[in-house]
Amino acid sequence: QMQLVESGGGLVQAGGSLRLSCAASGRTFSSYAMGWFRQAPGKDREFVAVISWSGGSTYYADSVKGRFTISRDNAKNTVYLQMNSLKPEDTAVYYCAAKQTRRTVVVVIPSYEYDFWGQGTQVTVSS
Repeated sequence: QMQLVESGGGLVQAGGSLRLSCAASGRTFSSYAMGWFRQAPGKDREFVAVISWSGGSTYYADSVKGRFTISRDNAKNTVYLQMNSLKPEDTAVYYCAAKQTRRTVVVVIPSYEYDFWGQGTQVTVSS
């Protein structure tokens, strides 16, 4: 099992920034691509961003491209999501997920392919 614990969520005004962290334990972190997803009330979970095991490849949803940045530190077993220029429509519970793969290039990985999930952290953006 891999345990994933998200942190860094909170309440922020529109235009503000937050950095989410997801700390992993229990498995070899560098064997996993890491993704961020979000789920707003009454909506399906949606893809936000993904990063390859090495950090050399990233991919973003169009809705966050240019505003959010995913990164990872394999020495710290942690993946990050830097969120800038936040909008009220970014309000959601944000989840990190781990997919075991050594692919060097990543694009969207469907949520059902991920092996492990965190419990989520709430992000609320006020207008």
